[in-house]
Amino acid sequence: MKMAVALWMGLAATVIAGAPKPQPNILWIITDDQRPDSISAYNRLVYGKAESPLGYVESPNTDRLAAEGVVFTRAMCNSPACGPSRGSMHSGRYPFRNGHYAFELTHQAPDFIRPTVPQLLRNQGYATASFGKDDPYIYRWGPGQGYYDPGFYDTKVHDKNSLQVNGVGDVATLEAWGGDGITSKSKGSTEVVFYPDGHKRTYFLKREGGEITAEDRAGIAQTDREFDILRSYTCNMKNLIYGGVNPKPANDTADAHIATEMINYLANAGRKYKTLWGKEQQGADTGKPQFIHLGFHFPHTPVLPPASVRERFRTKTYRVPEFDRDRDLAKLPPQLVNLYETCKVDAMTAAEKQQAIQDYYAFCAHGDEQLGKAVEAFKAYCEVHNQEYLILFTIGDHSWHLGEQGIEAKFGPWNHSVENAAIMVSSDQRLVPAGGRYDKMVEFVDFAPTLLAAGGIDLNDPRLDFLDGESLFDVLDGTAREREYILGEIHLVAGPRAYLHTDRFRFSMRSRPFPGQVNAENMGKDIKWALEAPVEMVDLALYDLARDPLERNNVAADPEYRELAAWFRNKLGSIILGDGRVECDWSRENSYAISSFAKGSDDKKLDIPAELIPQ
Repeated sequence: MKMAVALWMGLAATVIAGAPKPQPNILWIITDDQRPDSISAYNRLVYGKAESPLGYVESPNTDRLAAEGVVFTRAMCNSPACGPSRGSMHSGRYPFRNGHYAFELTHQAPDFIRPTVPQLLRNQGYATASFGKDDPYIYRWGPGQGYYDPGFYDTKVHDKNSLQVNGVGDVATLEAWGGDGITSKSKGSTEVVFYPDGHKRTYFLKREGGEITAEDRAGIAQTDREFDILRSYTCNMKNLIYGGVNPKPANDTADAHIATEMINYLANAGRKYKTLWGKEQQGADTGKPQFIHLGFHFPHTPVLPPASVRERFRTKTYRVPEFDRDRDLAKLPPQLVNLYETCKVDAMTAAEKQQAIQDYYAFCAHGDEQLGKAVEAFKAYCEVHNQEYLILFTIGDHSWHLGEQGIEAKFGPWNHSVENAAIMVSSDQRLVPAGGRYDKMVEFVDFAPTLLAAGGIDLNDPRLDFLDGESLFDVLDGTAREREYILGEIHLVAGPRAYLHTDRFRFSMRSRPFPGQVNAENMGKDIKWALEAPVEMVDLALYDLARDPLERNNVAADPEYRELAAWFRNKLGSIILGDGRVECDWSRENSYAISSFAKGSDDKKLDIPAELIPQ
């Protein structure tokens, strides 16, 4: 651990000495569960019209941002769930190299750890601030101390831990703790409804060790009745809110509060001010360049657009994605059938399916309004202080199904779990030209080197060789290494699964034999299982997008594709299991296993034997 810290500090000192000045202010925006087809500018580039394949969307502020820079139409996430996806973005490392596959509470004590984006930029002289959801699930940790905030950001206003726990919100699901809330056991999860007049109502959705009470059920029923709530009653993840109307007006929602906190931080530069819940806080330090992480909550559940926006979408009719349970599940392996059973929505009524899609896109439109306000405030700050800027908008920490594959969720290896988009804008259009587009695959691990390069950090320093991605600046100017596939892995909901996507094929497989997360008992054990086990145990899935662009026909076991699926199994398994795989016991300081039996197999090339590819 001490060696790792020394390396970080040495790197910072080296980098600062050669950093270009002045450094731009950087705004990194990440939304939660947002599909790229909720953005009209994306749809025009990909589909040739403003509508998504399902129907009407609104995104005027994001459309303007897209016109000012480059849209990366195929930005692929490296794990389709918020914790591991944001962990990969903040670390610049694949899940199989940072040991973060699910909602593990990771920390920075193990000596394989390297610094995150905000740490490196702070060492580079940046003031760091985060507003809303960041949640890379990276903490500080110490024996007897547990997990606590790592302090990556000089200023931090979290959507739940700062705003909602202090009564600034709309509808929130929060943990209820006994005693001091740290050493005591959770009493369950509560749903809190905040009303415009300031009062709130709280009831349990789940009680630890027992059923919810009649009073709890009455509270849920009242909320459902008052706000036209559509809950996830057809799947195993109960009480998720897929639709409804927000109890708050558009200027008083959770996402409006996130934007307001960032705007107030900039508007009060150089002086103290009070947050929305009355805490005294220091405004932006005008003597330093700003690195601001802006994490909006929308359109994550609870999906609750305010009435003023929702009414524009209630009259729209959407195309519900096609799904036939018998046909579409017939060839899925057991692991993916389990994922479907956990997240299924095909049993909803036609009216409920319409509401889920209407309210989702309406919530995205509301978020676009808040994003527009935040971006304009950031640009105004840069103009007043005569500073250059870079804006990177990650459209969704992963994507979201609205009935595709029969589910409303993420967690899968399919397009609507994994494929997102990104927009990059610079005040210096020599770096990022206006009106640009990039249609080849990029990955979420590319965002870390992009942000570091923008801050003046030399990516050629050998102490940064842990970064798995490529700077998007290098991607645009053609100097980045070519990649013919993208990678990812997730251990949530259905168990460990990895994926490899190419332009034509999507392949995925079970990566580990155990059912859930890495722990002290299974860490690093049977590491070659997915390469050596009988094929029927590894739950292969292969889609030929040239014939099946909607990914409804798994051909992994078809005679025509069987050898190709075996080739992909060996390629993906060698990379994610044998090219620097890390598995860590995060309950300890420095307990982990690294597997390197296939070092160098992640060569970014396919080289599929021609005879294996169906014509």
